[in-house]
Amino acid sequence: PTTDKITQAAMGTIYLCKFRVSMDGEWLCLRELDDISLTPDPEPTHEDPNYLMANERMNLMNMAKLSIKGLIESALNLGRTLDSDYAPLQQFFVVMEHCLKHGLKAKKTFLGQNKSFWGPLELVEKLVPEAAEITASVKDLPGLKTPVGRGRAWLRLALMQKKLSEYMKALINKKELLSEFYEPNALMMEEEGAIIAGLLVGLNVIDANFCMKGEDLDSQVGVIDFSMYLKDGNSSKGSEGDGQITAILDQKNYVEELNRHLNATVNNLQAKVDALEKSNTKLTEELAVANNRIITLQEEMERVKEESSYILESNRKGPKQDRTSEGQALSEARKHLKEETQLRLDVEKELEIQISMRQEMELAMKMLEKDVCEKQDALVSLRQQLDDLRALKHELAFKLQSSDLGVKQKSELNSRLEEKTNQMAATIKQLEQSEKDLVKQAKTLNSAANKLIPKHH
Repeated sequence: PTTDKITQAAMGTIYLCKFRVSMDGEWLCLRELDDISLTPDPEPTHEDPNYLMANERMNLMNMAKLSIKGLIESALNLGRTLDSDYAPLQQFFVVMEHCLKHGLKAKKTFLGQNKSFWGPLELVEKLVPEAAEITASVKDLPGLKTPVGRGRAWLRLALMQKKLSEYMKALINKKELLSEFYEPNALMMEEEGAIIAGLLVGLNVIDANFCMKGEDLDSQVGVIDFSMYLKDGNSSKGSEGDGQITAILDQKNYVEELNRHLNATVNNLQAKVDALEKSNTKLTEELAVANNRIITLQEEMERVKEESSYILESNRKGPKQDRTSEGQALSEARKHLKEETQLRLDVEKELEIQISMRQEMELAMKMLEKDVCEKQDALVSLRQQLDDLRALKHELAFKLQSSDLGVKQKSELNSRLEEKTNQMAATIKQLEQSEKDLVKQAKTLNSAANKLIPKHH
């Protein structure tokens, strides 16, 4: 009987025990273990159950990492709300179901033993009051007849509510309550469960929408599709090319972003130049008026001096009353002259401010020219990388011709490389055209700045 139980347990966990799940970057690798057999040996050796359970926990944790990471990346790339038909989302729920079922104690019923993860999920509403809403919604859903279906619906509603990580953390922190449902070495009772709960925080950036009424959650078969994560050992060379293409595309995006910033800077400088031209024209007119008034005041001052000299000469011979009236007229003339002199000083101060603004504009023009030079260097670097990429493409094409295995995959890789190369060539042409436009704009701004210099002098 003990041997039969061990065989049944091995059959039930063949997807986890017969293979070792490991991660290679963003891919999943399965390695077959030779030390596990489904039929007992004539003289069976006692396999350590703790080792098997630890291996299962590690495999499930790696699967959860890949599933969550792939789901977040694909959702952000799509930029839309996910629904129940999205394959990575379906696989995520399958992985979560296996995590919740791991090490679950069987409950005896009239129909035999039954394992359901709905029981632990019902505890969440006692730990987090916000979970009572989705628990009540699950119980009120029509068509759910089994605890498994209710558990699957609960997971979907928790993800829609963006509280799945919070609920799982609250549940894992109560080991004394979980011990009623799980074995001591189950995933939910060990460190791997806490790690998965922490990884679930990243799913809060995803918007999901599910229609529970049309789904048959009771009869769905929860089988993990490893084909979404498996990596062929012969694909490492292609991944190197993809990595280089990704790096070049990142640089292209950086140059495009830099180009947008430079265009915005050019527009801002153009607006400042227009404003300075208008202000300069206005100041020139005011300066001309002020100069005319200064000339008039100088003439008037000369006339007043002459009159003062004449009055002094006449006062020496005339009465004292005439001296007093002429002195008042002279003081008024001096006061008027002082006001006009102050006005001239104000105009000169405003002119100095405009000259400093022009100097700042010239400095901004120099910085813009420096940015254009840096962008030109980046374009040269991109051309060099494009040549390297083309050489890599030819090398991969040669290797594809000499290899009989994976011809279809490598031909598709070659076509993708050609397409991306053409895209990069078109992008570089666009960047060169953009660079020419920026140089033209820089020259225009430089000529505008040169036109402003004579006006101030």
